[in-house]
Amino acid sequence: MKILAFDPGFERLGIAVVERVGGKDTLIHSACAQTPKEIPFHERLHMLGAEVEAAIARFSPDAVALENVYFEKNAKTAINVAAVRGVLAYIAATHDLPLYEYTPLQVKVAVTGYGKSDKAAVAAMVPRLVTLPARKRLDDEIDAIAVGLTCLASIR
Repeated sequence: MKILAFDPGFERLGIAVVERVGGKDTLIHSACAQTPKEIPFHERLHMLGAEVEAAIARFSPDAVALENVYFEKNAKTAINVAAVRGVLAYIAATHDLPLYEYTPLQVKVAVTGYGKSDKAAVAAMVPRLVTLPARKRLDDEIDAIAVGLTCLASIR
């Protein structure tokens, strides 16, 4: 099964494609789509949507996985991230792709075995679970890979 996974954000959208073949999880692709702060929000959403459409066309995933994001302090950020999640859910539905959603706790448990792990622990475990080509990655990209691995683990 091939999963297109996202760590949703409007400044940076973590994207990963993971697949299970013969019982082994493999990273096919990962990236971080970034939008300029200077452009209107609706244009940023359009840019992110275009990135997602291109990923679907390129990788033909079987499903989409998203991380549910919770914010306690910044309502504006929460609303904007919710808009990105809406775009992602809409695109998944238009392509008849099942959508799986995971809380940060579920991702941490699936990847590290401990629900109170920090970002560093998740980042340390991801390369132990799948081979990562050597290059620098932003946290959003690592988080998207972790979401994809969570999805593979949960739909075995």
